[in-house]
Amino acid sequence: MKKPLRILIVVFVAIIVLVYLRIANSKKTFETCTIHNISELSETNFKKHKTVLVSASTLYESDMFKTLLQGENYRDAWKAKVELPIVFLDTLFGGVEIIKEGGGKQTHSLRLKSKKDGIMYSMRSINKNPEKLVPEFAKTLGLENIIMDGISSQHPYASPVVARLSESINVPNTNPKAVFIPKQKTLENYNDKFGNRLFMIEYETKGDVNWTNYENVTKIVDTEDLQELKMELNDSLQIDKASLVRARLFDLVIGDWDRHTKQWGWAIVKNEFDYKAYPIPGDRDNAFFKTSGLIPSILTNENVIEELRPFENDIEYMEGLIYDFDIYFLHNTPETIFIEQANYIQTHLTDNDIENALRYWNDDLYNLHAKDIASKIKARRDNLLEYAKEFKRVLDTKPLLENPLKGSEREDVSAEKLKCFEC
Repeated sequence: MKKPLRILIVVFVAIIVLVYLRIANSKKTFETCTIHNISELSETNFKKHKTVLVSASTLYESDMFKTLLQGENYRDAWKAKVELPIVFLDTLFGGVEIIKEGGGKQTHSLRLKSKKDGIMYSMRSINKNPEKLVPEFAKTLGLENIIMDGISSQHPYASPVVARLSESINVPNTNPKAVFIPKQKTLENYNDKFGNRLFMIEYETKGDVNWTNYENVTKIVDTEDLQELKMELNDSLQIDKASLVRARLFDLVIGDWDRHTKQWGWAIVKNEFDYKAYPIPGDRDNAFFKTSGLIPSILTNENVIEELRPFENDIEYMEGLIYDFDIYFLHNTPETIFIEQANYIQTHLTDNDIENALRYWNDDLYNLHAKDIASKIKARRDNLLEYAKEFKRVLDTKPLLENPLKGSEREDVSAEKLKCFEC
């Protein structure tokens, strides 16, 4: 082995050891937020304040070694100071009641119901706690922080920007708003877990009261309930494939790689003789997903985690972005629909729309990443016709499903309906 190569290997191993020792000695794996303009939270009457100045998290601060291995990502956006409104649940939307606690593997959430009109909302934590995703070997080695640090690839305030972008192309959105929820009487037993934290308040993608722009909506359902309706109504219920294709192509534009079954709702519209289901995308945590550094570069390799696709100017591996969800709902969709919807997005998502959406952020947030994000959105939009054809080509190579749709997992679906929605 040549001497320069040996030196390089030694240096590389030394860096890994240093970072490992640093991370293994760090026990902090989760925090809520940092409030800058109020010091004594327990003694503060938040009803005398309208806003708080907060940083979403300082957990993702890094030094040179950590950045080298784990990337710069959106660390500065998590640390940035943002002024957010203070919200009390007894006055929110005319007063809401807590229906139940929800949340997935990272997000803490509460499902809320308006006492005024019965509309359902979701209160989703901006700070994530992916402890459930940490394998035992990582805990044994003291490497939890490497897993937790992956959240820095998510922009904490991406979803309101995505909502504004989606309005330009008539893709439904849940209208998320970033707020601060102080400890309060309405939270009752949830105060310790949910009080004094940052949340996105948004429409729930399931409920009996229509909040969408669609008319004649009988209910809003999740995918599992949609399958049940399909078994009941058969050919009288179909999905609007053009709307779903547009939504999925928009996912490509914003780099939202995590579009599994549970992240969709459906507005059921009653027509004169039949029913039509229109997709409602939810949970935009992974839009603008940014990775850099040695470890993320390995993980996002198509041969390691194929669905973990970074947000760059180009889409280099479409196979990783095709879900069972797409096979199930878009089987036999004509290529003309993909082409039409790509053209629609290219025509209606203008440079001004992109700029205006990113201006949702305050100047500090905007100056950190808006220019880079806008450049990538425009590049993907401009190449969307090519991506749409590639999406369709890859989709057509996929076999029909043999097991229940992951995320729904209904076992009572008929053999034919198990394969695809309109089989």
